[in-house]
Amino acid sequence: MPELTGNLLVAQSGGPTCAINASVAGVIQEAGRHEQIEEIYGGLNGILGILNEDLIDLNDEKARVIEEMKFTPAAALGTCRYKIDFRKKPERAARDMDRLFQVFQAHNIRFFFYAGGNDSQDTSLKIHEEAVRRGYDLRMIGVPKTIDNDLPHTDHCPGYGSVTKYNATTVLEVATDVGSMATDDGSCCIIEVMGRAAGWIAAGTIAAKRHPADAPHIILLPEIPFAEDRFLERVRETVAALKYCVVVVGEGLKDVAGNEIGADKTRLDAFGHPVLSGAADRLAEIIQGKLNTKTRTVKLGYAQRAAAHCASATDIAESSACGEHAVRAAIAGKSGFMVKIVRLGSNPYQWTTDLQDLREVANVEHMIPRDWITEDGFLPNEKFVEYVRPLLEGEPKLCYEGGIPRYVALEKSRIEKILPPRE
Repeated sequence: MPELTGNLLVAQSGGPTCAINASVAGVIQEAGRHEQIEEIYGGLNGILGILNEDLIDLNDEKARVIEEMKFTPAAALGTCRYKIDFRKKPERAARDMDRLFQVFQAHNIRFFFYAGGNDSQDTSLKIHEEAVRRGYDLRMIGVPKTIDNDLPHTDHCPGYGSVTKYNATTVLEVATDVGSMATDDGSCCIIEVMGRAAGWIAAGTIAAKRHPADAPHIILLPEIPFAEDRFLERVRETVAALKYCVVVVGEGLKDVAGNEIGADKTRLDAFGHPVLSGAADRLAEIIQGKLNTKTRTVKLGYAQRAAAHCASATDIAESSACGEHAVRAAIAGKSGFMVKIVRLGSNPYQWTTDLQDLREVANVEHMIPRDWITEDGFLPNEKFVEYVRPLLEGEPKLCYEGGIPRYVALEKSRIEKILPPRE
């Protein structure tokens, strides 16, 4: 493979996490070690910003800021949910590809790294294949990111350990509060978490459970069809025994007919997915209507993916390593791959990074194995617990001002636009 010289571009896509900036920092720091990489650019707001030629010069950023990015939540470069959709919008997609490669050519982009989840890896694959078709020399590497933890072939996804640590901590604290108020009247608290069709985030709250009677008492996973009668009976039994019941529900919970009980099909996101934010409310209606039990709901929402103060140091280290590996792979001549995390052992926990062909990743969802869930379907079992616990370990060393974490922001020195505005 001949040595390739040119500029590097890195961008972020999809919902942010408190670890995605660590991957970008890893890309930037590793890029500075290779002479083949001349300039290091960032694309603002993902592929949409690149199409608009909104690029910034990351060489202008201070080394301290890049290092502290690792511990800063959200997407430092900005993000988007824009899809290059050849199936539904072929003409628009073709124009987008033409424009994208015009931007690459104008700024001599030869190394491109896209950090994101399922749809982002699909975009990465399309760009790699288009570069091959056009004969444009480009090294395209996808960097995994999604709190949903549903990318295949990687042991887990950067961002998952931190969201799980925060959610398990929150469930523990809320349950302690609810339990302290338990009376003979009985009560139920339903905590809704993200994850869409996969239950990895909901299942991870099992880490809060140190004893059989501890919360969460029930975890409802999208992988297990929701059976109302069985659920109500388990709630009734739990309240009778403990005076309270804490339920964690994944936002994508489905009924036996395969319908998401919390989906608002009148509202779709940019990728055509129904907006999910009603599972807890629906469960509360069922419990109060059928059991007449006082029920409250808690929706963790954006807090769960932005809680850098409760991040996993293991997650931050792995996320940074994924960015570094992406650059080394591109320098070595690789393209059309996603970086993945490989588990070497769980006790003690050991891991490394490797590559996976994007063709085996794009648009494939990885669900919780059925044998990691109890037979009755209401909790993950010990196999899952062994899997998840190491991912929560370690506390990042944050900087504080006035008792509040201090996070950083990029200067964002704009690169001068060369092309006419996008049509």
